[in-house]
Amino acid sequence: MVATGRNSAWVAIDGQNATVVADMRRTRGPRTMPVPGDRVTITTHEAGRVVIDAIEPRSFTLERESLDGRKKIMAANVDLLVAVVALADPSPRLVTLDQLLAFAHMHDLPAMVVFTKPDLADAVEQARLVALYTGIGYATLICDPKHNIGIDAFAAKLLGRHALMAGMSGVGKSSLFLRLGGDGPVGEVSRFGMGRQTTSAARLARLGDGFLIDSPGINEFGLGRIDPEALSQGFVEFDGLLGSCRFTDCSHTVEPNCAIREALDQGRIAPSRYESYRRILSGDAEVETELESDEG
Repeated sequence: MVATGRNSAWVAIDGQNATVVADMRRTRGPRTMPVPGDRVTITTHEAGRVVIDAIEPRSFTLERESLDGRKKIMAANVDLLVAVVALADPSPRLVTLDQLLAFAHMHDLPAMVVFTKPDLADAVEQARLVALYTGIGYATLICDPKHNIGIDAFAAKLLGRHALMAGMSGVGKSSLFLRLGGDGPVGEVSRFGMGRQTTSAARLARLGDGFLIDSPGINEFGLGRIDPEALSQGFVEFDGLLGSCRFTDCSHTVEPNCAIREALDQGRIAPSRYESYRRILSGDAEVETELESDEG
């Protein structure tokens, strides 16, 4: 399952490369809607019409909670989040990257970092960023689809994985996706006047036994209003320090004898990562993410 509209979905059929539009089977009462990553059973009828009969049990669901407490399932059966960020044009938005990584860590979802557009960026800065994210435990690659740099290494990392790719507009996700053998944009999902829902970017590329889904938007990964205790769980380098502050309710921003800020002063936490923590906590990162996702 690649993308879902109100009454239809784009489905990648086993053994086929292209995706097809499938209608939801009509049922009485509430029904569970598929989400990207779902495995479904289908029936193909005359004239090629495809109907989704059932959603198979999910091994994993990626959820976010809205401000009013409602939960939304964003994807199912995924086991890797690929966070894509450009090294230049646009300049690297590390707070957006760090918010994606925090979201993944808080949901026990492994993540990797892919930097793009290395030909437009300073080599020293590239090396610094790769060292930073590799140093805190994330698999980190530099990829340039235009010059076929890093693509084989990226594909090798994805083999057998069920991955979801996310990043702001203009970072080269589409070029990466196409280099990996993915098809074009899904476009509109609508059938027979049953309601219209537009999905402009969700796509799926098959990679051996696995797949890569290009996520339709970065806003889905925003953390919204979040308290320090919850957010601190999203920063991997904080893990061994939590519980060591003087105050049990430490926000890691102004309190004395804060283990996180002491680690920052000692160079054990990168200033850019700590700045991302502060911005996400204050809500500034959410605003930036919304602006970025509208670019391009």
